[in-house]
Amino acid sequence: MLTIGDTFPSFSLKACVSLDEGKEFQTITESAYQGQWKVVFFWPLDFTFVCPTEIAEFGYKNADFTKLNCQVLGCSTDSEYCHLAWRKDHRDLKGLPFPMLADLKRELSSTLGILHKDAGICLRATYIVDPSGTIRWVSVNDLSVGRNVDEVLRVVEALQTEKLTPCGWTPGQKTLN
Repeated sequence: MLTIGDTFPSFSLKACVSLDEGKEFQTITESAYQGQWKVVFFWPLDFTFVCPTEIAEFGYKNADFTKLNCQVLGCSTDSEYCHLAWRKDHRDLKGLPFPMLADLKRELSSTLGILHKDAGICLRATYIVDPSGTIRWVSVNDLSVGRNVDEVLRVVEALQTEKLTPCGWTPGQKTLN
């Protein structure tokens, strides 16, 4: 599995970006958000139970990430058409403000090393990538356990201080000398 200090891999993936007819899909690459931090998170499957709670929470907190010059990208091994159908079907996903990447060939998830060994679907992996493309934080959960979006936001802020942050640090608190 790629980890902290590694370069986030190159990719070119179709994405569901809108519900507007004729504007639903776009190709997204690793260079689409030059100069920005990125949170790239993966979920196992569309039309499941834990996944929409996480995806919706990233959507609700998207403005907080944007204030930090951080682009959120969600991804699974489902197609962009499946992502679109799910967004149309699920009330909490209709207004998502970030792209839902389709890693249908499993190229990105395979390169990252985050495919479940038996099921062949993405684990609940989250990557924080700095503007130079370096992975700065990784978290991977079991399929049954949802991630904490507030913690991801906190870690982005901690990394951006470029200082030592103690256990339990929250934005606005002192850092260590």
